[in-house]
Amino acid sequence: MPASDASVSVDIIVEVSANGTVFQRAPLGLGTHYVGRDPSCEIVLESPQIALRQLRIERERDSILLFNMSPHDCPILVNGRAVVSTVLDLGDLITLANYSLHLVDAAALALADINQVCALVHKRLVIKLDLKHVRLENLREAELRHRCEAAIDEILIELSLPPTVDRQKIKTNVLNEALGLGPLEDFLADDSVTEIMVNNKDHLFIERSGKLHRVDASFTSNEQVINVIARIVNRVGRRIDESNPMVDARLKDGSRVNAIIPPLSLGGPMLDIRKFSKKPYTPADLVRFGSMTSEISDFLKLAVLARQNIIISGGTGSGKTTLLNVLSGFIPAGERVLTIEDSAELQLPHENLGSLEARPANVEGRGEVKIRDLVRNALRMRPDRIVVGECRAGEALDMLQAMNTGHDGSLTTLHANSPEDAILRTETMVLMSGLDLPSRVIRAMIASAVNFIVQQSRLSDGSRRIMAVSEITGMAGENVSLENVMVFKRLGIDEHGRVKGHFEATGYVPEFVRRIGEYGLEIDMDVFTKGRPLK
Repeated sequence: MPASDASVSVDIIVEVSANGTVFQRAPLGLGTHYVGRDPSCEIVLESPQIALRQLRIERERDSILLFNMSPHDCPILVNGRAVVSTVLDLGDLITLANYSLHLVDAAALALADINQVCALVHKRLVIKLDLKHVRLENLREAELRHRCEAAIDEILIELSLPPTVDRQKIKTNVLNEALGLGPLEDFLADDSVTEIMVNNKDHLFIERSGKLHRVDASFTSNEQVINVIARIVNRVGRRIDESNPMVDARLKDGSRVNAIIPPLSLGGPMLDIRKFSKKPYTPADLVRFGSMTSEISDFLKLAVLARQNIIISGGTGSGKTTLLNVLSGFIPAGERVLTIEDSAELQLPHENLGSLEARPANVEGRGEVKIRDLVRNALRMRPDRIVVGECRAGEALDMLQAMNTGHDGSLTTLHANSPEDAILRTETMVLMSGLDLPSRVIRAMIASAVNFIVQQSRLSDGSRRIMAVSEITGMAGENVSLENVMVFKRLGIDEHGRVKGHFEATGYVPEFVRRIGEYGLEIDMDVFTKGRPLK
């Protein structure tokens, strides 16, 4: 940065060192300053090679001038070049005898840690590029990144940071804050991290192998957290502000995002990112993880091919969406599939695929499109299969009606702790549709529409497993009847805290299996032998 700019806008410190050790920091205000052996000098250098008044530094509003008053006694170098007089810039290094004088930015020098440095650099970047008024959609990402990188390089030169400061780390952090997701970028790039939780600017947690760990990372401010949230939701056409303080969104790779800000979040803005694998999981992956066995995988594949309607039930973070992705991959390539979600997350490989996403209301409170609306519209789009990412409310009624009206083989998920709870929850959600239907009618609809409930759970050791594959067999009096086909039998905890157990058959043979020849499919009936451990 030219001295004229530095003089007006920056407080300058002369950092004095001998043999590489800093022993004095003197402010360089407007006026004349002397360097030499004389005690009256602002900077005293006690060496016989130094004159009583060796250097005169004059700082004016638009310049910093240096004069060597005794060049024959002690020559000086500025940035390695011998001079008698010169104009100084912020960051210049003056060498004389065994001393060094370094002109540094007082604000940068006063910073206690790299986060403070990053905050200062980001603040100056905003001013330099006027980032707050740059609309990201008007610039290509590569172009905007190039402009930011060039500006940060200039700012780092202007700040004249001590050589011990990691400039590349500062540059990376500021770029992540300005264009990316700040300190979250490293965790997003780490494939072993499955979830990222921000409780406020200073409290960040990640999930690895099903276990939560607090991480030594932080945002520079709660405002930065809110800026990151806004950057995420704006890209998918959503908004977050005091009038709309919570939102569901997604990243480019489909990772699920939920955010909530004050006044609803009392301790500061909160952000949760449930990461999706860059490469979608396959059935073999879930078998390898121990989530199911190859025989359970084969059975579920047959159920999908036989056009059975399946609900995947489980708690938060139990792996429902991952399993839904895997089961959807069993749908034959020649069929038309429509996915319907609040926030698009499913990663299906089908060629004839239509993906529908709900839309929240705009600033005026209009334009909302609910899952229910999309399910009803999907029926007009000639689907062979309908896959609803998650049923949360009245759309359960429309989903049941779709399953009952020729769209066999449809799939969805819901939150419940057991197959029995899944039936009760479905009944409750149908009532949320606003139709005053008798409970018996709703239960009869469930019994008629749904064939299987696959219960997924996250266990105490962080592992995710299918706990039961249950068939809905009809009505037993006033209630929907269930039969478990395959279950995970828990046997305790080992010395490492891992859950012990195995999958086994119950002895029950599902209805469609008895007619499996009608679908042109085959299965080894021994897999249903009661008590048989499944492999």
